[in-house]
Parts: sequence; structure tokens; C-alpha cells
Amino acid sequence: MTNFVTPDIDWAALTPILVVMGAAVLGVLVEAFAPRNSRRSVQVTITFLALAGALVSVVWRWTVVDTEGAQAVVGGQLIEDPFTLMAQGIVLVSALLAAFVIADRTQTREGSFAASAATRPGSQEERELIRAGVQQTEVYPLVLFAVTGMLAFPAAGDLLTLFIALEVLSLPLYILSGMSRRKRLISQEAALKYFLLGAFSSAFFLMGVALLFGFSGSVRYSEVAQATTATVGMEWMLIIGIVFVLVGLLFKVGAVPFHSWTPDVYQGAPTPITGFMAAGTKIAAFAAMIRFLYVIAPGMAGDLEVLLWVIIIVTMLVGTVLGIIQTDIKRMLAYSSIAHAGFVLIAATSFETSGISATLFYLLAYGVATVGAFGIVTLVREKDSNGNITGEATSLKAWAGLGKRKPALAVSMLIFLLSFAGIPLTGGFVGKFTAFAAGIEGGAWPLVVIAVLASAATAFFYFRLVVLMFFEDSDERTTVVSSEGMSLVAIVIAAIATIALGVFPGPVLDLIGNAAVLLP
Repeated sequence: MTNFVTPDIDWAALTPILVVMGAAVLGVLVEAFAPRNSRRSVQVTITFLALAGALVSVVWRWTVVDTEGAQAVVGGQLIEDPFTLMAQGIVLVSALLAAFVIADRTQTREGSFAASAATRPGSQEERELIRAGVQQTEVYPLVLFAVTGMLAFPAAGDLLTLFIALEVLSLPLYILSGMSRRKRLISQEAALKYFLLGAFSSAFFLMGVALLFGFSGSVRYSEVAQATTATVGMEWMLIIGIVFVLVGLLFKVGAVPFHSWTPDVYQGAPTPITGFMAAGTKIAAFAAMIRFLYVIAPGMAGDLEVLLWVIIIVTMLVGTVLGIIQTDIKRMLAYSSIAHAGFVLIAATSFETSGISATLFYLLAYGVATVGAFGIVTLVREKDSNGNITGEATSLKAWAGLGKRKPALAVSMLIFLLSFAGIPLTGGFVGKFTAFAAGIEGGAWPLVVIAVLASAATAFFYFRLVVLMFFEDSDERTTVVSSEGMSLVAIVIAAIATIALGVFPGPVLDLIGNAAVLLP
């Protein structure tokens, strides 16, 4: 009879994950038992307290790891090291900013989410629920469950834990993508497409896990890494397994050719969720990719080089070229995110220590600016012929004259666009500089040359929006709605952080440099 040994678990090391997951479970109980009129306020409070508490616990665990050193938790299934804690901190900062946008309501007292996602769009039942002021407050525990997966993703120390984190991250996002208050059919289409993308991602990922297990006899990162130098005669299985797992992760970062429906999802999902996904999913997926590559595949860099270079080049070019021709701001930002995925991949696949810190800094700068930009999109609305406020003004032409009507909001959007373009004195410039420097250090200077040219080209569609906002006459069919103010809090913090990361990057770079330590 087999004797099973119970692993010695340091529960304190799991505090950030447990706080968020516990709050998500509590949110489900609130949905079941709390009175309908009080659910929203309770859920919003739980969400903010959980994310803030988890961020505080990450800081606490950082001091513990700095004193006592990194450790493997739950028998090595999860890793607590400086890299994990820094990645979790960046995820939580982005999630906390996104939570402000998600929880905000406009002057019409409506949020971005359907009164009931289960009702048929345009049905009498939906109209009655809207008139009754019903709100879909299940959004908040779903967001917390997604954040739980994002926190576990960079901490995963074996492939099965990584897969579970992938599913915990993804499943709530499939539902959230289909819960838009307006354009319900497009939103539901986005949810279906995102689900199909996720299914393909999981299929490739699991096939890769099976091949790596067949090669090494283990799913533990450290044991697979040891087998790469000890096992002879099955290199094909190792390489194909690594490629398949990478493909599963590349779906999540939106790299080409695995990006196919990403712009559709960005366009159809509720805008606050689009910002949350664009920032959080990318941060978590890139962090997981770095641990996987740097622990298991550093000796395979030569074998993977051609494939990775092709993916990076095509990702940058597709994101840039197709971004130029977009007329919808959410689709433009979607293709912008695809181009940024190519830029980050240069650092993430450099197999240099500087590549780890450069990737983390880039993700921080990108995540903050992305949440801020989508927060502004939620406030710019269209008006019908009777002057009634309707949906978001996503057409680029509708943004004409925004700088004259709402100069503070337009200047904030300008800051985010300058950061995306990599203009000096913004966090995006420092992020691109460190990422490209890591690429050159890793010998990928041809990729850096292409990236610089692509980055210059992406500036065209950013500055096209700038010209519309500040140098064109106002579109009378567009208005900026007032709200409860939570989106404005997120926008202001994001704008200040974007400038601070560009003007005073030193302390953050030093802190992130100390996080470039991976425990096998």
C-alpha cells in the first residue's frame, strides 16, 4: 500500500493568493444571501479590501523573503521568490486600478454591465430588469477569481499547477466578456470567441505538458530542467513539448498568429473588462513564460531561436500595420497591445537576467497606462438625435475636439498614448529602452532594429488620435459623462504613475532588478 506524505505547507507564503480567493468565495456567498439593494456596495467594498490587502501582504512577504530567502511551497508546486512577489505586486496594482473603473457608474446611474447577462438581448425581460435598476454584481467575485489565477500563474512551480492557474484566470474572463450593458450581441460573440481561443490555448498547453512528462517523467520545473541534461535520445519530445506549452502561453499574450480574435474580444467586451484583461492577463502570462523559459529551456535557446524570432517579427509587424488602418479606438488599442507583445517578447526571450527585470518594468508601465486609457474610453459617450446619452464613442472621429471640451481628460489620454509610443519622460520609453537593451545583450540586435522601426510606425496611429483630440473641431454627437468619480481616480493615478516611471525610473528599476531571481 502506498504511503502518501502530507507536504509541509507554509500558509503565510500563500497569503496574497488566499486573501483574494477567500474574498471571491465570500463574494459568491454575498450574491446568494445579501439583500439585492445592498449587494453592490458590499461587493465593491470586499473587492477593494481584498486587492489592497493582497498588495500589503505581497510587501510583507517581500520583506520575509529578503530576510529568510526564497522557498518552494506546497512541495514545490508553488514558488515564493522575489520574481513571484514582484509579478504579483504588478498584477495587483493593475487590478486595483481596474477595479475603480469596473465599479464606477455614470451620471445615468448605470455601470458597464448588463442588468442580467442571462437574459436575451432586447427581450422584454431585459427591459423590465433595466427599469427596475437591477445590477449584475456577480462581476466582482468573477474579477477576484480571475485575479487569483493571475497571482498563481507566476508562482507555479510545476506544469499542472500552471494549467490550473491558467483555467482559473481564463474561465471568469470568458463570462465577463459577454456581460456588456450595450451591444449585447457583439459582447456575447466576443465571449464565445475568447472561449474558443482559450480552448485552443489549453489544448496546445496540455499536449506540451504530456510531451514534457513523457520526456522527463515529471511535471516539476526543476526535474524537467534536470532531465534536459541527463536524458539522451528524446530531444525531439523535449523541444516539441516546450513549443506547445509556449504556444498555450502565446495565445494569452496575443502574439501572432495566435491573436486572431483578440481585437474582436477587445471590441466586444465591456470596456472596463477590456482594460483589466489587457493589463492583467499579459502581466501574468509573460511572468509565467519567463519562469518556464528560464528554468526549463535556457539550454534550448539555440533550438528555439528561429521560431521565436519569426513569431516576434510577425507580431510586431501585424500589430503595427493593422493598427494603422483601424477606425475604432478599442480595436486600435487591441492591435497596439499585439505590437507591444512583440516588444516584450524581445526581452522575455533574451535569456539574460536583464531581460527579466526589463520585462517586469515594461509590464508595469504598460499595465498602468492601459487601464488608464480604457478608463477614459468608458467616459466618452455618444448622443442620439434627441440628445440622450447612449453607448461609448469608440469611433476615432467621435474623439475630435475632446481637448477643447475636456482638456484634463484629453491630456491624460495624451500621456498614455505618449507612453505607448515610447516617447521620453514616460514609463513606456524607459520600458522600451530596457527591453531593447536586454535584446541587444542577448544577441537579438536584428529584432531590436525591427522593433525600433515598428515602434516609430505605431506612433502614427497614436498621434492621429492626438491630432483629432486637440486640432479638430468638436463632434456634437459626442459627450463626456460625469460619474461617481472612481474612474477619474484610476485615470489620475495612472497618469501620475506613467510620468513618474518616465522621470524617476531609478528606484523602481533597482527594486525590480532585485526581483530578477528565479528559484528553480
